[in-house]
Amino acid sequence: MGGVTSSMAAKLAFFPPNPPSYKLVADEMTGLLLLSTFPHRENVEILKLPTRKGTEVVAMYIRHPMATSTLLYSHGNAADLGQMYELFVELSIHLRVNLMGYDYSGYGQSSGKPSEQHTYADIEAVYKCMEEGYGAKQEDIILYGQSVGSGPTLDLAARLPHLRAVVLHSPILSGLRVMYPVKKSYWFDIYKNIDKIQLVDCPVLVIHGTADEVVDCSHGKQLWELSKEKYEPLWLKGGNHCDLEHHPEYIRHLKKFVSTVEKPPSQRYTGSRRRSTDQQLLPPRKSTDIVFEASRKSTDRREKPRHSTDKVERSRRSVDCCLEKSRKSVDHQLERGRKSVDRIRTG
Repeated sequence: MGGVTSSMAAKLAFFPPNPPSYKLVADEMTGLLLLSTFPHRENVEILKLPTRKGTEVVAMYIRHPMATSTLLYSHGNAADLGQMYELFVELSIHLRVNLMGYDYSGYGQSSGKPSEQHTYADIEAVYKCMEEGYGAKQEDIILYGQSVGSGPTLDLAARLPHLRAVVLHSPILSGLRVMYPVKKSYWFDIYKNIDKIQLVDCPVLVIHGTADEVVDCSHGKQLWELSKEKYEPLWLKGGNHCDLEHHPEYIRHLKKFVSTVEKPPSQRYTGSRRRSTDQQLLPPRKSTDIVFEASRKSTDRREKPRHSTDKVERSRRSVDCCLEKSRKSVDHQLERGRKSVDRIRTG
């Protein structure tokens, strides 16, 4: 069963750029790691981080001198750090945040092969580095997940009760739901965000394009409806899956969100507490600390409801055709799953 699930995950979710858009090189003067296509910047560090799965992931950390928040960005499909580099730098500048981005196992120059479980280990390694290497505190961290990156983002967020905030950019309800309008979670599905969003205790911003042909806007709307502490969402009229960063409203809304969540909770409301404004937040709910492994097992088993650069856009144009191929290749597995799901229980 595990092998089938892993195979399904690979077919549904992962299309790393081939070849990668960058190589890792060492600076001749300092010995510091660099991305081959970009010159050294004083405020940018390139790292290689070991994961509990035995792989090494490449990450980049951008410092901002006035930052009070650190944004951990999990990028979308068919992209790597070389393609995201310029957007990351711009986001750090405009939002006045430190920013940590990384490549999943099997993406860019990260070792290993991509899988759902590897991405969970990848984001944990990056989060650990942020805490231990850069002194970031959970309550100062904003998790940002784009498209498939919403999977590791929500898996981690569901286990961290004191996060500052979460941003979901063109998110998915689950891997299978991208292709089929299924009404419940099957054992072979991946990234069951629909189950995990209800475990997130911090403010959640959802951004989605109304003309998204890869992940329908209904995914973002349902995740927003299910979130505990809602922030006014951004439904970008005419926005597609890969062009939301080009819309002026994108950065304006993000800046307002970051400004709002950086305030103490008692100061986040202006005027009427229920007024429909960019700074509307519903009162947070109580939570308890959750251990990484124990909580993952409980959330994964649960069966009941629950870029500003042209290079990035070009690199993702293949996603539509890849998803179409995936849809055809998993038809028979979905049918088998429907017939057998009542007999199979994962705990």
